Amino acid sequence: MKMLTEMFSIAPANKDHHPALRCAVGVFVPLFTLVLLGRLDLAIFASFGAFTGIYGRGEPHGIRFALQLRAGLLMLLVILLAALAARTGGALGLDPAGTTWLLVLATTLVAGGCSVAIAWFRLRPAGSLFHIFAFAAIASIPNQPPLWEGMLVAALTTAFCLLIGFSSRILPSRRAAWSRPRPIRRTPDEKRAALLEGLGYLVAAGLAGALATWAGSRLGFGHNYWAMVAAVVPLVGHTTRHRVRRGVQRIIGTVLGLVVMAGILLLGLQPWQTVLVMALCQFGAEMFIIRQYLLAQIFVTPLALVSTLLVVPSSPTILLRDRIIETVIGAAVGIAVVLAPGAWRRFRGRTTAAPADVP
Repeated sequence: MKMLTEMFSIAPANKDHHPALRCAVGVFVPLFTLVLLGRLDLAIFASFGAFTGIYGRGEPHGIRFALQLRAGLLMLLVILLAALAARTGGALGLDPAGTTWLLVLATTLVAGGCSVAIAWFRLRPAGSLFHIFAFAAIASIPNQPPLWEGMLVAALTTAFCLLIGFSSRILPSRRAAWSRPRPIRRTPDEKRAALLEGLGYLVAAGLAGALATWAGSRLGFGHNYWAMVAAVVPLVGHTTRHRVRRGVQRIIGTVLGLVVMAGILLLGLQPWQTVLVMALCQFGAEMFIIRQYLLAQIFVTPLALVSTLLVVPSSPTILLRDRIIETVIGAAVGIAVVLAPGAWRRFRGRTTAAPADVP
């Protein structure tokens, strides 16, 4: 009952509309510009470049800028690697199945590596969820735009989000001393924890990607990277209870988000209206991502699906089906990875204690 109560409770607000508005503007302006230019093929690069704005949400301007700069450069590296990975399968002469497995392996490495990098630089939000999503989504685009155009859009969007991050300094009441983050001094325990966390992301993402790819090839569903994203959601948290709760909230929130997505599809929106919906979903996600993860997922789900449809038009029914199946697979794998160490310790405890019980 306690876990059920925690799952549906909501923390008090803490000026969440400030970072939510920054993130919404950071998504809307670049995407709306691409709509005006008729270059929606570049929208996914702008969408992931805008993830820069989610970091350092509660920090002073100077510290926020430094944290967002680190996060933005890391995301740009991930985007570049994804665009290169998208071209690797063809260069190696792989068939579609071989290319899919290659991308699962590459995404798994990104999951572990970026998790370590995020922990190393003490960035928040923790983990490599956004980097998994960005890498796999971009690498999965069948018709890649010119590399320099995609990277230019991503870099310009990142720079725009950096400007938004300290734009409120134009108001005298919002100005403060421009401070920089203190040099990071990592203890041996912190280094070990970062590496172990990276291993957890590697295992969870790899297992979920392999299982989703194997099952999808036999049952006819795709978007295996959604399972990899969902698998790392339970890995964030200080306690096992909290982590398991996040996994369950991911599933419930996705189901409710699909209902919202179905309503959005019935509206038959124009591209500029779709971009506006994405900005509103981004605002809603940032409003509740810290206070109530389940509620945030109701906004995250249509945001992810709409962004996919904007770049790669496909059957909405198939997208809705794939989203729930992949989310269940990924969340189940993530919860299993969270529970596995405790289960192993209990098993080892019973096996070592058993001989002492024999008379």
